[in-house]
Amino acid sequence: MLRLSVGAVRDRWQLFAGAVVAVALGVGLVQSGLQMLAATGRPVLPAGLSAYERAQLREGYVGAGTLLGMSVMLAVFLTVFIVSTTFGFTVVQRRRELGLLRLVGAQRGYLCLMLVCEAALLGLLGSAVGVPLGLLATWVQSALMIKLGMLPEWFAAPWSQGAMWAAMIVGVGTALTGVLAAAWRASRVNALEALAESRSSQRVMTGWRWFWGLSAAAATVAMVITAQAARDLVAGLLIGLMVLVSGSVALSQLSPIVVPWAGRLPAVVLRGHLIADLARAGVLHAVRRSAATAAPLIVLVGLVVGLWGTFGSQAKAVGVEQERLITAELVVDRAVPPGPGIAVVSPQTAVPVVVSRGKNTVYSEAVGIDPAAYQQTHALRPRKGSLDKLSGQTIAIGPGMAAEGFKLGSTVTVAMGKKKVAVKVVAIMPETLDVSENFFVPLSLLPVGGRTETLVKVAPGIDPQKVAAGLPGSVRTVGEWAKARGDAQLRNNTGLFAALMGLAGIFTAIAVVNAVVMSTADRRREFALARMAGLTRRQVVAVALTESVTVVLTGVLLGAAVAAAALAGIAAGPYGLAAVAMPWRLLGLILGAALLVVGAAAALTAHQATKPRPVALLAAR
Repeated sequence: MLRLSVGAVRDRWQLFAGAVVAVALGVGLVQSGLQMLAATGRPVLPAGLSAYERAQLREGYVGAGTLLGMSVMLAVFLTVFIVSTTFGFTVVQRRRELGLLRLVGAQRGYLCLMLVCEAALLGLLGSAVGVPLGLLATWVQSALMIKLGMLPEWFAAPWSQGAMWAAMIVGVGTALTGVLAAAWRASRVNALEALAESRSSQRVMTGWRWFWGLSAAAATVAMVITAQAARDLVAGLLIGLMVLVSGSVALSQLSPIVVPWAGRLPAVVLRGHLIADLARAGVLHAVRRSAATAAPLIVLVGLVVGLWGTFGSQAKAVGVEQERLITAELVVDRAVPPGPGIAVVSPQTAVPVVVSRGKNTVYSEAVGIDPAAYQQTHALRPRKGSLDKLSGQTIAIGPGMAAEGFKLGSTVTVAMGKKKVAVKVVAIMPETLDVSENFFVPLSLLPVGGRTETLVKVAPGIDPQKVAAGLPGSVRTVGEWAKARGDAQLRNNTGLFAALMGLAGIFTAIAVVNAVVMSTADRRREFALARMAGLTRRQVVAVALTESVTVVLTGVLLGAAVAAAALAGIAAGPYGLAAVAMPWRLLGLILGAALLVVGAAAALTAHQATKPRPVALLAAR
């Protein structure tokens, strides 16, 4: 049996190359991720840092650990996806071989075990290649996170033999997990049915595929309706995340039904053109091939564009919310004295603070305010207590800490600069989308220094632009300031999503190219017949390229539909379309990259497959 498995891998190395590359990348990322997780879990901080600086570094380490954990899970999931796709293809292409083995006496368990051995060989080979890649991945990920500001410049992840063995075990395990469904299908092959190539043996939509596809589609529709009815931004965001997963699963499972409908696109654009008609027939006939190419793109576009749009909408909503909560007209980046045309000036000075409550300590920033001026320039009011009592040794809990269990009337210890005092909680603000303001204290309690900005409310009947012209420093309207605040939160998420998007893009490229290579390897006879019928070699390559472009456009369009469904609940929230951020540039980038990668792979593989003379290929059949 082992000899059969080794021979199958050797003879069909083109089919298994993508799976080996995916396993190698997965092993390398898991190894580097585990090494860096160990280093960030027990960070060694240099001496001489203040408590606030140590807290900032630890916060960066926590963010890096979150990104690493997400990267490891994403790498494992995508590796299993690619391996399962590869072996699903091989089972279809080897039905005659499997049927012959059944005819000569091979039992179902033997066929199942044969594919499991092949997957184990791929896992071992991919793990051997992936270990050296892990060293490179550790250096790359460390440099990336240092550049993103998550880790300090002195960070280093030492070599860990345990991480290497764990990554190799994960590599073999993902390969074995990915082959299970294909091995089960191989064991169900009926010898005579496979040899006869009956219609039932070529069926793509199995009962389980119908079940999972329709169930996920029904769940997606139900969640979209619920999000629309809720008309709540937070509910829309949370439901949108679930819609991304269920919608991607639904369309990828139903892709053999949905994707062929796009096969009519070339004929519509190039009506009566030979290449378009042949490409249309190819997409409609080769359902399995079209679905295997489109499914990874559906998942990539749905998840990446949807996630970016969801969190971009959250950041955009922060700006919209702040603009509605502030009743002033101008924001200045320094202290501003009262002057002509100015009704109220509300200075806000932020300083580092350490707040202790029993055994719990929070390292954050406190904002010093004038309670009367703050309430004249802000529409937000405490849900408990009153800002009128914010004087002397008191503190108000801001929106960022409103849900952390602080009690009205309790006493906490505050350390700002060299000053350490016990203060009383006199107000607790309601939660908002912007969680940057955690504590409010009276201006008199602040130490010297800090970062100050002033909200300016213009007197009635006065043009804010005229007042702004006479103010010192950088002056912005509240709308500009609020938008910048939302953009700042979006920039904080950009590095995280860029890293995850790059990882998902690499694996998706492997999956799509793998599907194109495997399908083209099975089309040599088809290409030879086309050339015998009168098509030139260039026309055959053009047909394959047009098919691939059609499938790419379909996959990206369906993925964009999933992302739009996830954002529908946000659009139905209190801020409407003003809070929706559709990442059109990202969508265009993915579309362009997919067309380039898939088109090049289709053209090159078709060109390679048409090298032999058609007569020689047909005679070898």
